[in-house]
Amino acid sequence: MREFSESYLSRTREGMWDDSRLALEPLALESRDRILDVGCGTGELSRVLAAESPGEVVGCDADPALLAAASEHVPTVAGDALRLPFADDAFDLVVCQALLINLPEPAAAVAEFARVSTDLIAAVEPDNAAVEIDSSVDAEGRLERRARRAYLDGVNTDVALGADAREAFQNAGLEVLETRQYDHVRTVEPPYGEGALTAARRKATGDGLADDRETMLAGELTAGEYDDLRGAWREMGRDVIEQMRDREYRREEVVPFYVTVGRVPGAESGSGIDSGAESGAETES
Repeated sequence: MREFSESYLSRTREGMWDDSRLALEPLALESRDRILDVGCGTGELSRVLAAESPGEVVGCDADPALLAAASEHVPTVAGDALRLPFADDAFDLVVCQALLINLPEPAAAVAEFARVSTDLIAAVEPDNAAVEIDSSVDAEGRLERRARRAYLDGVNTDVALGADAREAFQNAGLEVLETRQYDHVRTVEPPYGEGALTAARRKATGDGLADDRETMLAGELTAGEYDDLRGAWREMGRDVIEQMRDREYRREEVVPFYVTVGRVPGAESGSGIDSGAESGAETES
């Protein structure tokens, strides 16, 4: 499983639920008594769950540093997603965000979620193969697509899981109730925040690609092709910084997320979701 820094999670999840929380409607948060957020990271989703539900929200993550940040918003417990430190039926809703894409066997995690839930399981997972970039630097979108293809080819988990999370639910024996799409839009424009400036500097130095070098070379990308890509990437980063100096740089990134909701076998239908309902590619953004 990949490890993530607090700054990375804060940067990539910043504002994720600010523009729309309609994608979370199938979770019937207003009726929940106890919710578990597995792989909570720094607690961005936990904070939203706590704001929308009158019940208790508990965050769980294997990384103590991330839990320290999440604990500012909700009670937290250290634990592994495949061996949750909770009794059977301890919650009536178990949720994860961008977790299954990092697990070799997502169905095993979903089955463990079902053990501790009396009712619903929900997974908010991205399709990282369908990310769209619109940038004022012409080369940025093209280079990011090239780097993403190489990364997807080399990674050993399904980071493009997205709507296919329903297969993990079905393999774990859950009844899939709904899959709803939510597009997370991240925009960079003047005035630039510290996160945007840091990202630009990492492009110009190639540090971002260096972090993923081993994974990218595990696929079909050769070392020479990687070096060529990193050289072009650094040049693109310098163009980004130059446009920032002139306050001309603008970038929009759209990451499609899918909220998949399933019911634990034997649970009563009391969540307000009709059995078998499917929103398919409904976008709430």
